[in-house]
Amino acid sequence: MDTVFIRGLRVETCIGVYAWEQRIRQTLRVDVELAADASRAAASDDIADAVNYAQVAERLQALGEAQPWKLVETYAERAAAAILDEFDTPWVRLAVTKDVRLPKRTEVGVVVERGERTRADA
Repeated sequence: MDTVFIRGLRVETCIGVYAWEQRIRQTLRVDVELAADASRAAASDDIADAVNYAQVAERLQALGEAQPWKLVETYAERAAAAILDEFDTPWVRLAVTKDVRLPKRTEVGVVVERGERTRADA
């Protein structure tokens, strides 16, 4: 099994536990890895046999816009479930990062891994 990835996807959403955070749009950085058989796409050179990165990105954007979120963990869990359900992959890893002030600007986030990796060497 191969791994395809999207790194640095920017997802605009309302996210945070404080009332002021629910009134503004913030940007999450989403990095995605998912299991796929890249050999099929390589042999056919046809997008129908590949993971369509644009569709994955659009789905993650739509999820961000679907509702306000309190926790990065909740968005990450729902995003992982959507990818597993909708993109014919047995395994996904998502890293979701948000800029915060603690008290100075820093990044916080979560990495979730769901499904089963089906590699002989995994």
